[in-house]
Amino acid sequence: MSKPVQKKPMTKSQRAAIRKKKQRRKMLLIIVEILVLLLLALALFVVTKLSRIDKDVSFDHSNIEVNEGLSSESQEIMKEYTTIALFGLDNRSNGRLSNGRSDVIMIASINNNTHEVKLVSVYRDTYLDIGGSTFKKCNAAYSSGGPEAAINMLNTNLDLHITDYVTVDFNAVVECVDLLGGVEVTVTDEEAILMYGYMDEINKLTKNNSQYLPGAGTYNMDGVQACSYARIRYTTGDDYKRTERQRTVLAAMVAKAQKSDLITINSLINTVFGDIQTSFSNADLIALAAQVFDYSLGETTGFPFEKNTITLGSKGSVVVPCDLESNVKQLHVFLYGDEDYEPTATVKSNSAKIINDTGFHQGEGY
Repeated sequence: MSKPVQKKPMTKSQRAAIRKKKQRRKMLLIIVEILVLLLLALALFVVTKLSRIDKDVSFDHSNIEVNEGLSSESQEIMKEYTTIALFGLDNRSNGRLSNGRSDVIMIASINNNTHEVKLVSVYRDTYLDIGGSTFKKCNAAYSSGGPEAAINMLNTNLDLHITDYVTVDFNAVVECVDLLGGVEVTVTDEEAILMYGYMDEINKLTKNNSQYLPGAGTYNMDGVQACSYARIRYTTGDDYKRTERQRTVLAAMVAKAQKSDLITINSLINTVFGDIQTSFSNADLIALAAQVFDYSLGETTGFPFEKNTITLGSKGSVVVPCDLESNVKQLHVFLYGDEDYEPTATVKSNSAKIINDTGFHQGEGY
């Protein structure tokens, strides 16, 4: 019978090494626990902040319409982008974001690979099908059927696949600009004078006391001034120029926000998020917010590219795409770089209807 093997007693150095190993493991566990707690705290902070945004619980994604007949190639190209509808309401009472006049209608196209954002302002008086083969000024879609109808108007007339939206009123712009410490904008003498009436109205509604600009120049505008500038319509270029001003102010706000410190960002979230309504879930918003400082604002433009104006009886003065089909082709090149896009039967039918109603054909715009 063999003798049992006797283990040699550990040396002092070996026992010390084992104790150090156990201590390292314990320390590692503590660090992991701290990191988990920090991540949970951060997640709770983010969700708490996002809860300030008005989630549109009545919004039904199943009601969103998308044209059939778009080529598989164009569909694949569009999947490389996140396309969002942005609406700005000209409401005289704050907090009503489910209906009202959508004086601002924008399409934001985010390249999911480069994070470049392109913006297109759709002129609010553009003569389009707002639903049910009813052709009139496109901003009537939001006032008659809310954001679902407005998104469907964009999708069916422009061959887009938008499923979500963000809506603000002008109070959000005023608060945001003020919290950012103002935005730098250059104005003409004519613009400075035309801002007076808008400033009087916005000062009264927001209980501010913003001062008139003395004349032409470059100014660090406060919220009331910036919002008033963005609302000017009665200059050369009319609504076309106004949408350009809106994009100028938005671009200045984005640039300023990306350079702001965490205290300012926190103040923005606490104050402005209450003036926003969206169809996005918290998870969607977190995914978008995770890349917010990587986003870069690229080109901006207005739609339609080739246009004309005409007065159509009770429908008033409308902006006419010349023609819709060719304009939508240009739009897909601008938003997605899709040179081979071909309009669907719906876009072609709407284009023919607009030509019939207005008499304007391709090549008769400016």
